Amino acid sequence: MPLTEPYDDHLPEEGSSAAVPGAGGNPGAGAPETEAGPPEAGPAGGGASEAGSAETGPPEPEPSLPEPVRQRIVALTAAVLPGLPGDEVPVPLRRVAKFAPNRRARLGGSAIAAQLTADPLFRQRVTARVLADAGDLGAAVVDGTAPAAADPVEVAALAYLVRPRGWRELIDASGAVVRAEADSAVVAELVREAEQRATRAEHDRAVARVEADKLRDELARVREELGQLREDNRQLQRSLRETQARERRANDLLATERGRATRAAADSDAELRRARARLAEAEAAAGVAKASAKEARSVDDARLWLLLETIGQAAVGLRRELALDPVDKLPADFVADAFTDAPVTAQAGPAARARDTDDPARLDQLLALPRAHLVVDGYNVTKRGFGEMSLEQQRKRLITGLGGIAAQTGDEVTVVFDGAERMHGLPPTPRGVRVLFSRKGETADELIRRLVRAEPPGRPVVVISSDREVADGVRRHGAYPLGADSLLRRLSRS
Repeated sequence: MPLTEPYDDHLPEEGSSAAVPGAGGNPGAGAPETEAGPPEAGPAGGGASEAGSAETGPPEPEPSLPEPVRQRIVALTAAVLPGLPGDEVPVPLRRVAKFAPNRRARLGGSAIAAQLTADPLFRQRVTARVLADAGDLGAAVVDGTAPAAADPVEVAALAYLVRPRGWRELIDASGAVVRAEADSAVVAELVREAEQRATRAEHDRAVARVEADKLRDELARVREELGQLREDNRQLQRSLRETQARERRANDLLATERGRATRAAADSDAELRRARARLAEAEAAAGVAKASAKEARSVDDARLWLLLETIGQAAVGLRRELALDPVDKLPADFVADAFTDAPVTAQAGPAARARDTDDPARLDQLLALPRAHLVVDGYNVTKRGFGEMSLEQQRKRLITGLGGIAAQTGDEVTVVFDGAERMHGLPPTPRGVRVLFSRKGETADELIRRLVRAEPPGRPVVVISSDREVADGVRRHGAYPLGADSLLRRLSRS
């Protein structure tokens, strides 16, 4: 291949040697090798004399160099490049000359090759340095001979630089030797691969023989197991026949027992009719006792709800086990944030928890239930208990009292007042007490019913209002309605 190749991206552009002082300063720097080098070129004069003898004809093209020869020429030039005086180094190579030795030939190879081809004077200067280090081999190449024991790549590289008579033949001979060595290496590699394939094939045959022995042993074992399975099959068939005989005997016994069961069912029907008669009598007696047990049943209901709340507390442990995050808002908070939402249809749910009672101790029992929610119809209570005060004083007194109840019980407390907008003069809201005002177009009664609907089924919700319509409405949704007097007496005790 030609010595020249595209430049490295980090090196100057080709042709910049036209302005190199000492190398391109005279017009003949880029011409074919027709002028002798400087006195220090020394042995390179043979190449110049050969070129001078061909002045009359056109310059011969650069020979096609094997890649090892081209790399060796670049390496020799890169090695002597820092030793040249600064004015003898072409401008494109001055930057390359400053590279580290291990980077000079690798990064500046393209620029060095191009400069050797285009600048005979630079090549002669390099040749003088290279021959000084080549010793006897360099002298032999200057004479146009190549020792038999010499490296053909080294001989071809020196011949290219020195260019004695017959230097092209030396390069061709070196290329032939290099190609022969490459062919020999390819043949050796093919032989080595063939030997490796033969070794693998022999190994595979050995493995196949071992696997065949294992398969024969496995076949013998399977045949033995097959014989054992056949024997087991004969025993199972014998057992099946015996089981079928026992099944026939069991069917006969079953028919006998069915007859007995039929007679027993008839006797049971008669006994059931007698039990139903006794049940009717008991129901009649229970109806008589129901009225007297109403108040006692109220206490039992409270205990039952307390039991259910205990079960709910157990569910808290399950909630922690399931890693459920706590909620930031309670159901009543969502109602407070959306007063003007469309009315929600009453949800179907058990209303068994709703109980109406006038017992003043009923409020204390309900507030003792875990997680109870106390909803108060504000003005209904204040006008009944201390209506002689102004509305501002009524609200302040009620909210302060509810704060004490919330602190004592830890329950959630919500008080609702009628009003299109928030009133002024409210005291600071106590901890655990929520104060709501109905908005325009909505009454406090409607807001109370919405708060009750928002609560989950099963949570104890106590509504304080003497308004019968409010009490009936919240009872349908499972709340406990109590009169305003029960709360007023509770506040008076506080």
